[in-house]
Amino acid sequence: MTIMSAPIPIGSDTLGWPIPAVLHAITVSLPTWSDNVGYLSGQTAVVDSMSTGYPRFFIHRSVQKLADVCQEKFGLSGERCLPCPTQKTAEHGKEFIHSQALLTGKPSDVRIVHYAIHPVGDSDPSSTLQGTSGFSVVSQSIPPQSAEVFALFFHADTYKVARQFWQNCGLGISSRYAEHCLSVLGFAGFPMVQNSEFLRACGKSTSRTFGTDLIPKSLDASERLLATGADAKAALRQRMASCLVRDESPADAQTNVSEDDIFLFPSGMSAIWNAHQLLLASRPPGKSVVFGFPYTDTVKIVEKSGPGAIFYGHGRDCDIDDLDALLARKAAEDPSVPPLLALYTECSSNPRLCTVDIPRLRALADKYDFLIVIDETIGTFANVDVLPYADIIATSLSKYVCGYATALGGSLVINPRMRHHALLKEHLTSTFEDTYFTPDALVMERNSRDFLERMRIINANTEYICNFLHMHSIEGGASESEGAVIKQVLYPKYMTPENYQVCRRRLPTGELDPENGGYGGLFSVTFTSMKASHAFYDALEVAKGPSLGTTFTLSCPYTLLGHYWELEWAAEYGVEEGLVRVSIGTEDKEVLLRAVDTALRAAKSA
Repeated sequence: MTIMSAPIPIGSDTLGWPIPAVLHAITVSLPTWSDNVGYLSGQTAVVDSMSTGYPRFFIHRSVQKLADVCQEKFGLSGERCLPCPTQKTAEHGKEFIHSQALLTGKPSDVRIVHYAIHPVGDSDPSSTLQGTSGFSVVSQSIPPQSAEVFALFFHADTYKVARQFWQNCGLGISSRYAEHCLSVLGFAGFPMVQNSEFLRACGKSTSRTFGTDLIPKSLDASERLLATGADAKAALRQRMASCLVRDESPADAQTNVSEDDIFLFPSGMSAIWNAHQLLLASRPPGKSVVFGFPYTDTVKIVEKSGPGAIFYGHGRDCDIDDLDALLARKAAEDPSVPPLLALYTECSSNPRLCTVDIPRLRALADKYDFLIVIDETIGTFANVDVLPYADIIATSLSKYVCGYATALGGSLVINPRMRHHALLKEHLTSTFEDTYFTPDALVMERNSRDFLERMRIINANTEYICNFLHMHSIEGGASESEGAVIKQVLYPKYMTPENYQVCRRRLPTGELDPENGGYGGLFSVTFTSMKASHAFYDALEVAKGPSLGTTFTLSCPYTLLGHYWELEWAAEYGVEEGLVRVSIGTEDKEVLLRAVDTALRAAKSA
């Protein structure tokens, strides 16, 4: 088994190419500011150039082909469909689409078709089973030569609502599973191979690439993919648990995270969605708080599921004062139930890289008996330790743990230190459905093996670049009258550093971990003008597209991609339209510095 390296498309001629240039890449090249605007506004020339995209926002070609097959076989006039991997997922999708369609005045009828797929020539009459409600009995063990899909059918006018389910909840099928289904059906070219005409074109590009390990090196016998999905998932959970254990003394054994406390999901957002469903099902009903400005879909999940959300987008100390007063009033009104279901926050936040006062929030949670869910994707468990504060830790494994932008994945850690651990773990264990497709898990496990090693390089590289940019920023002392165009470098070292220090990874002695515990690999930059933002982004010679946490440096105009239709709202919380987000990779730091310096010069000349 050998995994070959692949080019990283860099340059203005790479619009729409997968990054890296492989068929299951999870990001796509959007090399100029205008390309991003064109993509978001639906400009035909840009949209037609997109070969792929981030999987929750862009339907992969394999998934779309499978949807077309379902549409042709089962669709009615005026309908569209989206394929789901399991009955349970389809049921959630049906409920989501129906409720959101009613709210938006769209047709709300949704039906589900179970499509049991067998190889071409199989005359089994039960190979396709259709229903408008309810489900046929499904085998719990689908052999490798078979597959199944639960297709959601809805009115074409409701398609945008259905896509919100796909995007917000992260429960759609993966491109690898779609390829498997198409292969079983006997479609030519499936499973897709690496020598497609499109990828050959990528390989011939004159675009630049940095000299770095772009995807895993060729594997020797000791580094091969594990034999089964169960082995891969167990190894991944064990690896994560070992990173989370701080003290292996017998006295702390019962409160250390074990692999049994970790649950894997097909994406980071599906992990957060499942965390919210777990809390809604196991705790007294109530609204949840989203504290600080988080990744956009976290807010949408909490708003659209259950009683709703209370949003404290600034995440300031005075907001904690307001929250404390609100909880006190609610507790006084009805002391019999907790005044809040849960509080969601990030460590650190995306894209402002702030850290809220988590110990103070933990004290409120203990006082008023609500739960805290912390998404540590940006900080990573290589750098931060939120076990003293979180009931549940959520992670998008697609980012730093994967590292190579070739697979999605997510996880939840049910914290054994917290008093509701037994309740949460028992409920999640009894309801858990493993929808993480084996080939995706195999790739994730293999990619994760050098996670800590990568993070040490990324931490050092990012601090080096941020120190340079901060020195040239107005906040860092540079003068706008003398040509400074950077207003602020948003990075945990400079943004609420006292709160980040509390969460940094430490040794059992309390000292900072000398090998880990850095500031992470993500930062954002704000500029004095939109012209400077555009010029910096366009001139920055790195890969450009959505996502983060990769071995190759990756940049995007985050506010555009995340909040294009709500720019004024985002600006109210300090998320500026011209913000440029950069995820630093493992390249040589001097090569990176030259690229950043060149972009900064372009911004000053704009």
